[in-house]
Amino acid sequence: MAEKRDYYEVLGLDRNATDADIKKAYRKLAKMYHPDMNPGDDSVEHKFKEATEAYEVLSDSAKRGQYDQFGHAAFQNGGGGAGFGGFDFSDVGDIFGDIFGDFFGGGGSRRRNPNAPTRGASLKTSVTLEFEEAVFGVEKEIELTTSESCEDCSGTGAKKGTHPETCSHCNGSGQVRYNQQTMFGNITSVKTCHTCNGTGKVIKEKCHACRGTGFVKKRKTISIKVPAGIDNGQSIRVTGKGEPGTNGGPRGDLLVTVYVKAHEFFERDGMDIFYTLPITYAQAVLGAELEVPTLDGKVSYEIKEGTQTHTRFRLKGKGVPSLRHNKSRGDQYVTVVVDVPKKLNDKQRQLLKDFADTFSDHAHLKEGKKKKWYDKVKDAFE
Repeated sequence: MAEKRDYYEVLGLDRNATDADIKKAYRKLAKMYHPDMNPGDDSVEHKFKEATEAYEVLSDSAKRGQYDQFGHAAFQNGGGGAGFGGFDFSDVGDIFGDIFGDFFGGGGSRRRNPNAPTRGASLKTSVTLEFEEAVFGVEKEIELTTSESCEDCSGTGAKKGTHPETCSHCNGSGQVRYNQQTMFGNITSVKTCHTCNGTGKVIKEKCHACRGTGFVKKRKTISIKVPAGIDNGQSIRVTGKGEPGTNGGPRGDLLVTVYVKAHEFFERDGMDIFYTLPITYAQAVLGAELEVPTLDGKVSYEIKEGTQTHTRFRLKGKGVPSLRHNKSRGDQYVTVVVDVPKKLNDKQRQLLKDFADTFSDHAHLKEGKKKKWYDKVKDAFE
């Protein structure tokens, strides 16, 4: 016969564990290994019994004292009888009430009142924004279908002039108690009343407008504020614009997923904007003052002589505002790309040939002549 494991080890506790620690540990293991939570798995039954036996001893101060002093020997040869025969199952309801909701009884104070106010469900929809609208924020109107309280029955679901009646099967509690004889003893279980579906009320004559639900579907338009800096795929939560609650509970929320259209020129990465700026060959060689498009309008930027294609420069603070701090903005990164002409006229072609000759080992051009040639190139290509 296999040797019994230490009860503290079974529950994963040390010997200084409090009563609350013991109960918490057992609750966790009972949920994990209970046969009803593992249908068809016979291997968990031993683990469940082992945990229950450990809890039986350690939750009883007298038995725990004996066990701490003598170990398993304290309950051998009639020394206390650890096992299911001596276990007080009146505590099971308290433990399993938290684990299985309304399956086990005994924890009546933990069961939800079916007539208590309940928050309404959340609704989901989406909105499509222009690139600039997402960057700077915008106010949008969206249409959606929601449930509204039926005006004919004032939300009761009962025909005008009548009222919902208390369910006679569960006496308005919404739950029915059953006694069950199990391998662990007699356990009281609580199930949802099938007559009233847990509401505690029965509608004998239903409202024709809402068919007894108390709600009707309506199409309506609401206005939402889209914050500056929102990105594609992010959502906006609009409090209290979802489905209505029951029994006076608050409405749920509306979750709006944002989709942002691509921009013709700009690309976004987080809070930064990226832009590709084509420049002429002459501008790259000679340098120039350029007008650069940004989300705030055009700005001037001077590039140096000899700027290479794919050179990148930064325009600080010309990016996207932060969702958390509107005064903080990302940057705009501009990559210049030299636009090499595909067709040249005779004058342009000759000037480029002359330019190539200036790099010959036999060229003897003076600085003044170079400048004069640069001016010709600039005039020819601009």
